[in-house]
Amino acid sequence: GEICAFKIHGQEMPFEAVVLNKTSGEGRLRAKSPIDCELQKEYTFIIQAYDCGSGPGGTNWKKSHKAVVHIQVKDVNEFSPAFKESVYKATVTEGKIYDSILQVEAIDEDCSPQYSQICNYEIVTTDVPFAIDRNGNIRNTEKLNYDKQHQYEIMVTAFDCGQKHATEDVLVRVNVKPVCKPGWQDWNKRIEYKPGSGSIPLFPSIRLETCDGPVSSIHTTIELQTNYIGKGCDRETYSEKSLQKLCGASSGAIDLLPSPSATTNWTAGLLMDNNDMIFKFDGKQGAKIPDGIVPKNLTDQFTITLWMKHGPSPGLRAEKETILCNSDKTEMNRHHYALYVHNCRLVFLLRKDFDQADTFRPAEFHWKLDQICDKEWHYYVVNVEFPVVTLYMDGTTYEPYLVTNDWPIHPSHIAMQLTVGACWQGGEVTKPRFAQYFHGSLASLTIRPGKIESQKVISCLQACKEGLDINSLESLGQGIKYHFNPSQSVLVMEGDDIENINQALRKVSYINSRQFPTAGVRRLKVSSKVQCFGEDVCISIPDIDAYVMVFQANEPKITISGMDHFARPAEQFERGVILLPDIRIVSTVTKTEHPVDSKEHDRANKPGVLEETLHNLDFCDILVIGAELDPEQECLELDHVELQGKHLDATNSTAGYSIYGVDTMHNYEQVLRQIRYRNWYTSATFDRKFRVKCSELNGRYTSNEFNLEVNILHSSNSNFMDHVNHIIVEPQFLQSVHHPEGSISAVHNSVVPSVATIVIVICVSILIFIITLGVYRIRTAHQHSSGENEGSKENEMDWDDSALTITVNPMEKYEKPHQTEEESEEEDIEDEEEDTTSAESDESEEEDEEEEEEEEVIVQKGDKQNATRQEQLEWD
Repeated sequence: GEICAFKIHGQEMPFEAVVLNKTSGEGRLRAKSPIDCELQKEYTFIIQAYDCGSGPGGTNWKKSHKAVVHIQVKDVNEFSPAFKESVYKATVTEGKIYDSILQVEAIDEDCSPQYSQICNYEIVTTDVPFAIDRNGNIRNTEKLNYDKQHQYEIMVTAFDCGQKHATEDVLVRVNVKPVCKPGWQDWNKRIEYKPGSGSIPLFPSIRLETCDGPVSSIHTTIELQTNYIGKGCDRETYSEKSLQKLCGASSGAIDLLPSPSATTNWTAGLLMDNNDMIFKFDGKQGAKIPDGIVPKNLTDQFTITLWMKHGPSPGLRAEKETILCNSDKTEMNRHHYALYVHNCRLVFLLRKDFDQADTFRPAEFHWKLDQICDKEWHYYVVNVEFPVVTLYMDGTTYEPYLVTNDWPIHPSHIAMQLTVGACWQGGEVTKPRFAQYFHGSLASLTIRPGKIESQKVISCLQACKEGLDINSLESLGQGIKYHFNPSQSVLVMEGDDIENINQALRKVSYINSRQFPTAGVRRLKVSSKVQCFGEDVCISIPDIDAYVMVFQANEPKITISGMDHFARPAEQFERGVILLPDIRIVSTVTKTEHPVDSKEHDRANKPGVLEETLHNLDFCDILVIGAELDPEQECLELDHVELQGKHLDATNSTAGYSIYGVDTMHNYEQVLRQIRYRNWYTSATFDRKFRVKCSELNGRYTSNEFNLEVNILHSSNSNFMDHVNHIIVEPQFLQSVHHPEGSISAVHNSVVPSVATIVIVICVSILIFIITLGVYRIRTAHQHSSGENEGSKENEMDWDDSALTITVNPMEKYEKPHQTEEESEEEDIEDEEEDTTSAESDESEEEDEEEEEEEEVIVQKGDKQNATRQEQLEWD
């Protein structure tokens, strides 16, 4: 009647049933081990009760019917949500609002719906333009901008329904990609250029993005803008004369706008840009060219060249703007020839003088060119081969669009006035004045009478030292057409394949062949046009605006060295002494080496390395320090054969010697080593000092000042008569010295022979007197002993008296009297030669008086040396 056991039927259930009261049959069901909802949420099994009636073997008990037990496990919120991915990534295009950019997902391992479900997501990162919904969908709350931010990183967390949040937040990366804009990609705005680095590519990795547009052909223009540099491009800043010599232009060009100096002072009042010898005209200035600079008759052939920068004319009614004008100086107002700008047209006027044929002739030639008013520098050459006039602008030929005929000008005796920047109005006004002023800039204005320039020379004169270049033309590709403008500042390329165009543009480079280029910025502009297939609206490619930064070149240090002091006997100076036998011109550049690691803060440059460079010079001057040379007794001279085959010229004056022209330092050394200093009257001079100075690029770089001192040694056996002999016997030096003004040689021709003639006449008279006296005293002379001779010699060495008292008989020293007769014969012959020379020169009575005074001075100075050379005295 009692219940002894409960028995559970099922496979290893984690439960057991125990009897609490046998009589009442009450029992308890309990867990044998921990129960985990996550492993099993529900259990179902069968239980039976047994009575106590079993035998010793437990075989006879009675059991109850089977009862079904159902157990449900209640969940505990023990797990936190966890995200499925460690990082979420998405890419969006700028300018769009998305409903869902991406979805994040978290899970929870709890078993119950309450604790296992994710009820909410949240963005932890503040101030981001994104939001998230309950399902984990992220969207942007505003339009994103690629330029503003390329990428966003946001942190997101999740909550289960028991409000337990994830232990680790998840990172979400949102990349913003720009709206596909057609255009050039992967290029740098700044390109650096170091002098001497040759040709460097401008866009080595550029490519064109067309956004899959149906492109059929591409047309690209690359333009290098160098307007701000001097005459609009990096040219060698040598003088126009030097440039014309370098380019092989025919000689005889007359520079109408030279740098102001003592001899070229008509440009002194003009506004000037010193760097490139540019003259600015503001509509208030003109310059009169002095008479004699340009010949009155230009003949039927001549050339006018100039650089001009000009904008549209000011004012409503455009006036004529005169570049060059030759008009009547007084009374009338006729323009004989002129070059002027009028309404953006260039006009050349040439009125021929009246001759036998009284016919209409071409007189005005008009050219209409956009470049005349584009405020840029252009090079103009007007070649006149009457009646044909041709204009070259930047090396390209232009024929006049209009030629107007006119009658010839009737002859008159009115003088003409040549002007630059305005025209001289001599008549029709109460007071002559300038009119028709020019507004703009001019440089290197020259006129060459009697010659016209060839196309080759014109191209050379306007050639540019910098420009665009293409590396390896062969590999440009089959379908690429390209074209350069004459100055290589604009390159046009055309092709139908995008990849070929990319490759071609990567080969475009910048080159500057100047050794010392102008530092600064060169702007670059790349503009492109695209043609598309079909009738689609074609894409537009934005322009590229970039620039080349040209660095300052290391400045050269030009050093002149050599022997800076020497002394020579007086006799050598009469023949001429080489002044600079071992002169050496060296140019060095200090190059600084930068450390490899540029991140170091203490980036002290390593000590400079001196490197010798070869470049050209454009002038070397030998200046006389102290009193200028006296043309009657001294000069510097150079055999002009030394200048042949070189780009050099020389001018000579009493202030010194100047060699100029663009040539190598070696050629300058060679010429300088041949310059001689001559002094045919050395007793008045004891020393001379000279200074040598050289320059490159029109004085941009100058050398040190090399000083030289020359001493004249006066030996005890020199004689005044030797100086006279040199003047007579060596007249050929007059031809070897080059005097541009012609004044010095005229002095020599008129003065020197007349002095010599008078001296000779006096000397011959004295000689006849001495011979007569000598014959009378010759016996007495033979009776003197040799010892007395020696004694008298000593007395004579000490003798020094005035020029008018000669008390010593020179015949005492001549052992062979016939020697004197031979010498007198020779001097008679020379006397005759000099008489003819002096007869050819025009002399006035005043000159004769001056020469007699000079002769007296010479005798007084020379007399101190007479007594010291009695043994070899040569009386002429």
